[in-house]
Parts: sequence; structure tokens; C-alpha cells
Amino acid sequence: MSSAVPPGEDAPPTVVKAADALAEATRTRVATPPVRPLFDEGDLETAYAVQRLNVQRGLAAGRRLVGRKIGLTSPAVQDQLGVDQPDFGALFADMEVPQGGEVPAGRLLQPKVEAEVVLVLGRDLPHRQCTVADVLRAVDFALPALEIVDSRIADWGISLVDTVADNASCGLYVLGGTPVPLTGIDLRAVEMTMTRGGETVSRGTGADCLGSPLVATAWLASTLAERGDPLRAGDVVLTGALGPMVPAAAGDVFDATITGLGSVQVTFATEATEGADK
Repeated sequence: MSSAVPPGEDAPPTVVKAADALAEATRTRVATPPVRPLFDEGDLETAYAVQRLNVQRGLAAGRRLVGRKIGLTSPAVQDQLGVDQPDFGALFADMEVPQGGEVPAGRLLQPKVEAEVVLVLGRDLPHRQCTVADVLRAVDFALPALEIVDSRIADWGISLVDTVADNASCGLYVLGGTPVPLTGIDLRAVEMTMTRGGETVSRGTGADCLGSPLVATAWLASTLAERGDPLRAGDVVLTGALGPMVPAAAGDVFDATITGLGSVQVTFATEATEGADK
């Protein structure tokens, strides 16, 4: 992305201030106080403007946008965070951790892990009233995934406005390695089990994700199309948690299995490794 005007140059001061605070927390790995005092209560449009500004800054710095995440789709996660509706954020290529890979110590501030269905699109979804049938036609394949959520807000003291501004609290993500076509799979009925060190720590089903990962994706596609930034062929869509998110610590190993889709694993390093500052 290139522009004669640096990102943020013409943004409202409150948007720039919030975006700067979150960017500084990312850079220093020191969490910031909530940014919601800068906005009117429940002002989601301004919160999304903050998110958009930091996405634009990332693009201007050479990062590659590869898709979107849907957040707050599980009633269990909504209860954990005290919110009542989904949100979305941006996925960059440098946020992906290889299947079975390792998250360097110190890479994130206060990570938690949740298991999800990922859909990779083979067609655009430009419609403002996207249907589940539209989504089914557009999906190329599905994968199991782990999203490693992370808040730049101190002590996860977030409201919906805070998490939206903070790129929907996205940190990193891990994709399973075997693409699965949707033919014959009922994503509403899939069952997820996630373990940490061999102990089951989260369970859920596809129905726990806004009724189905397909419904969640239709919501996202409609929302983005309405904003003039539709989902495109090739996009990776993290469709939302199937069960409660679980805190992660150094040395933890997480495995998730989703029926019909396979499994995915990630390890959290116990010592700082090369590239932890990236």
C-alpha cells in the first residue's frame, strides 16, 4: 500500500491517540490501560477506525493482509469477556505460526488459546446480504486452527470497544496441514476437543460458533461488504472459537482436534528464541 499521506495524518486525534497507544504496547510488550475512555460509550465505529488505522500502518510498513478473524462468536467466550456480539479483525501473513511450531517466549503479552474452524475462500464474497449458500459456494477448503488471542490492554480489562480497537484481540494463529473440502461435512455438528499438556481444557461444537461457522462467515462477509471491503478469493477466515479460550504459559503444548477436519498443535517456548522480537 502506498499513499502520499502517511496513515493517520488525517484521522481524528482520538483515533490517532488510541492507535498509538496500542501500537506502542505491541512494540514494547507493555500493556496499555483501556482505550475506551477516549470514545463515547459503545462507539464501535470509532473503535473500528482505530483498528483500521493500525492495519493501514501495517500495510504501509510492508505487512501482507491475508484474511480476517471473527471474534466473540462463542457464548462461552462472550461470557468470559462480558460482551454480547461478535467483532472482526485483520490477519497478516507474519501472524501465522507453522503447524506444530513454537511461539517464541516474549512474543506476546498475555496469550490465550482457542480452537476454531478456518475457511479458505476460492471466490469473492461481495454481497451485502451474504447467505450461507453464498459461503458454501465460495469456500475452497476448511482446516482446523488454533487462534492465539492476545490483548494489548492491561489485565484483559476490555470492553467491546477496547477489543475492536485492538484488532479484535488477535495475536497469532496456527493452521492444520490437511485441506478438507466441505462436501459431506456438517460444520454445525463438528466437535472440538482442545488439550493443554494432554489435559482437556476446552470443548465445543460448530453450533457454539454463532450457530455454525458458516453463519459466522456470512455475518462477516455481509459486514465487510457493507463497509466496502469485502472478502476476496484466497482470504483466510478464522470463523471464531468453538469453546472457551485458555491462558497459555511458557512450556505449554496445545493440541486441538475437530471431527472431520483433523488436528493442530502449537508449543509455547520456555526461553527466548531468535525472532521473538518480530
